[in-house]
Amino acid sequence: MSMNMTTDKVEDMDYLQYIGGLMGVSALTGIAAASAYYYATRPLPEVPLVPLHNQSPILEGPEQIHVSKFYKESKNGKFVNYISEDAQTLYETFRKGAYESNNGPCLGWRESLTSPYSWINFNETLLRAKNFGSGLIDIGIQPRQLVGIYSQNRPEWVLFEQGAYCYSLVVVPLYDTLGPDACAFIIKQTDMSTVIVDDDKKANLLLDKAPRGLKKLIAIKSVRSATLQRAKNRGVDIHTFDEIEKLGAQSDHPEVPPTPDDICTICYTSGTTGNPKGVTLTHRNVVAGVCAVLLQLGDHRPRVNDVMMSFLPLAHMLERCCENGMYYSGGCVGFYSGDIKELTNDLKALRPTVMPAVPRLLNRVYDKIHTEVSNSAIKRMLFNMAIKSKEAEMKRGIIRKNTIWDKIVFRKVQEAFGGNLRLMVVGSAPLAGNVLTFIRCALGCLIVEGYGQTECTAPITCTVQGDSVPEHVGPPVSCCCIKLVDVPEMEYFASENQGEICVKGANVFQGYYKDPERTAETIDPSGWHHTGDVGMWLPNGTLKIIDRRKHIFKLSQGEYIVPEKIENIYIRSQYVEQVFVYGESLKSCIVAVVVPDVDVLKCWAVENNIPGTLSVLCNNTKVKDLILNDMLTWGKQVGLKSFEQVKDIYLHPDPFSVQNGLLTPTFKSRRPQLKSYFKPQLEDMYSHFD
Repeated sequence: MSMNMTTDKVEDMDYLQYIGGLMGVSALTGIAAASAYYYATRPLPEVPLVPLHNQSPILEGPEQIHVSKFYKESKNGKFVNYISEDAQTLYETFRKGAYESNNGPCLGWRESLTSPYSWINFNETLLRAKNFGSGLIDIGIQPRQLVGIYSQNRPEWVLFEQGAYCYSLVVVPLYDTLGPDACAFIIKQTDMSTVIVDDDKKANLLLDKAPRGLKKLIAIKSVRSATLQRAKNRGVDIHTFDEIEKLGAQSDHPEVPPTPDDICTICYTSGTTGNPKGVTLTHRNVVAGVCAVLLQLGDHRPRVNDVMMSFLPLAHMLERCCENGMYYSGGCVGFYSGDIKELTNDLKALRPTVMPAVPRLLNRVYDKIHTEVSNSAIKRMLFNMAIKSKEAEMKRGIIRKNTIWDKIVFRKVQEAFGGNLRLMVVGSAPLAGNVLTFIRCALGCLIVEGYGQTECTAPITCTVQGDSVPEHVGPPVSCCCIKLVDVPEMEYFASENQGEICVKGANVFQGYYKDPERTAETIDPSGWHHTGDVGMWLPNGTLKIIDRRKHIFKLSQGEYIVPEKIENIYIRSQYVEQVFVYGESLKSCIVAVVVPDVDVLKCWAVENNIPGTLSVLCNNTKVKDLILNDMLTWGKQVGLKSFEQVKDIYLHPDPFSVQNGLLTPTFKSRRPQLKSYFKPQLEDMYSHFD
């Protein structure tokens, strides 16, 4: 290393002498000063925490089990459960963070879109949480009982959660997209007598189909007198959040802290069919998952003075784990205003340093920027130069946001995220490689992509700092190990490093609540959780998600179709915002419903002098041919077989969404609902082939 540095200096001196002979002493002095400044300030690459060519060791034995390099005992088949003896439950990790922060800010919110963030510190959070938990005991809840919460992200969510842990209570989140029937099912299955709601609307949604066991609602905001009367008529008492806090402060019940093996939450997954399944997770599960990710982030892990934006649903484990990781580290969390359309406004006010994100958000940013630069040749040229330069640095392990390109090309993107980000964690769905590379270049911060499931507390794998290669999800985190098993019907074999992803470890759930049959279908007798996802080991020990075991159907000629694989290819078309691929066993081909990208399509329409709204454009045969041909081109490029290519498409102007029931809360397609919703269009397309 020293020899290389010496050689570099000799070459630099020779070069300066040469220039001096040509330009004179004064010019030489200026260049020498510039060179000295460059060498003093030049960015240095970060050293990866593990060798990038070998990111996960394989245990001896026939199963080819991959483990983590971030925990030395992994090679002995052991897993991280915690990283500090005195922080093995979410009750203890929160108090550890309070101590580390020296009673720093903890929970932040805005009274309005024009007001700054207000904060309460850790000690006040702990006191209020304890009072609220004590108040729950006061109204008849017993330790280890289940209590529900049906609310948007807000400080009271965390006050309730931490209050529950003070008395070993179990948190059961409800959320809008479950629907009233599913919420009623959950309340009945869990025998919950009490649910916290944030407003009058949610109180009424629960009262619509309230099971007899529901006895109390605790409202964060005020509710109408009509709602109070309606609840009374159904035998339900409504208390206010403040009222429960005050009750608890007066009674001051002694705390009943949980053990690591106590259940901390039952997180219901909506799935795509049938009743929701209650994933039972212990404190050990969640703390193991959080600690494993903290280890994998190394020096980039959350720390005191970090600020996180909370906008992904707290009802899901990705957000819960991210927030609990922040509290454990002594950082603080600011909650968005509640309107996702105002997220940029909130980000600019909060200026977070840490942020979890989902592909849906990042895809929109990518599409918006590309639409903007496509209108100007100069902008497009500068944009391409900026991406090329930043990507070259990224491949050398350099992460920064102070280049000339950050100032002239990426400044607005960075400001839209608050201008202060240093860490982003992306999960919940696959993210296209070109989008991930763009976001990494544009934001100039560390962006790691994870793969996980609710059944594994959230994290299973996570990419490591220094690995700039996209389209994989990294090695296993240190709380679990991974193996692949054969899926013969889809021609995936573990001997070829492909197969269904199976997970074993400290983060794997205890089973589905009161559902031993579905638990047995998912966790085998050896303790391996079968995810239903199909993965492939890359040569460097990272995992790539390539397929989904479910949602397979045969065409009439006997060929298997995996619609999600085809959708992930067609979505690469610039004209396609969303796509639903459909086929039937009695038909010989497949068709698709496509939601066009409105910005790209309108630009194309203007350039080609084709007038009309999006609905009008969707009925234009030229538009349909354009999009279908581009989709088929993408399919051909990646090697789709002829029977895997769609034969017809229907263009639909309105996006699939959680609100219209066509997407799950984690933005996966609800295939039965999509089939039912578009039944006339699907039948019409097939009628042309009869």
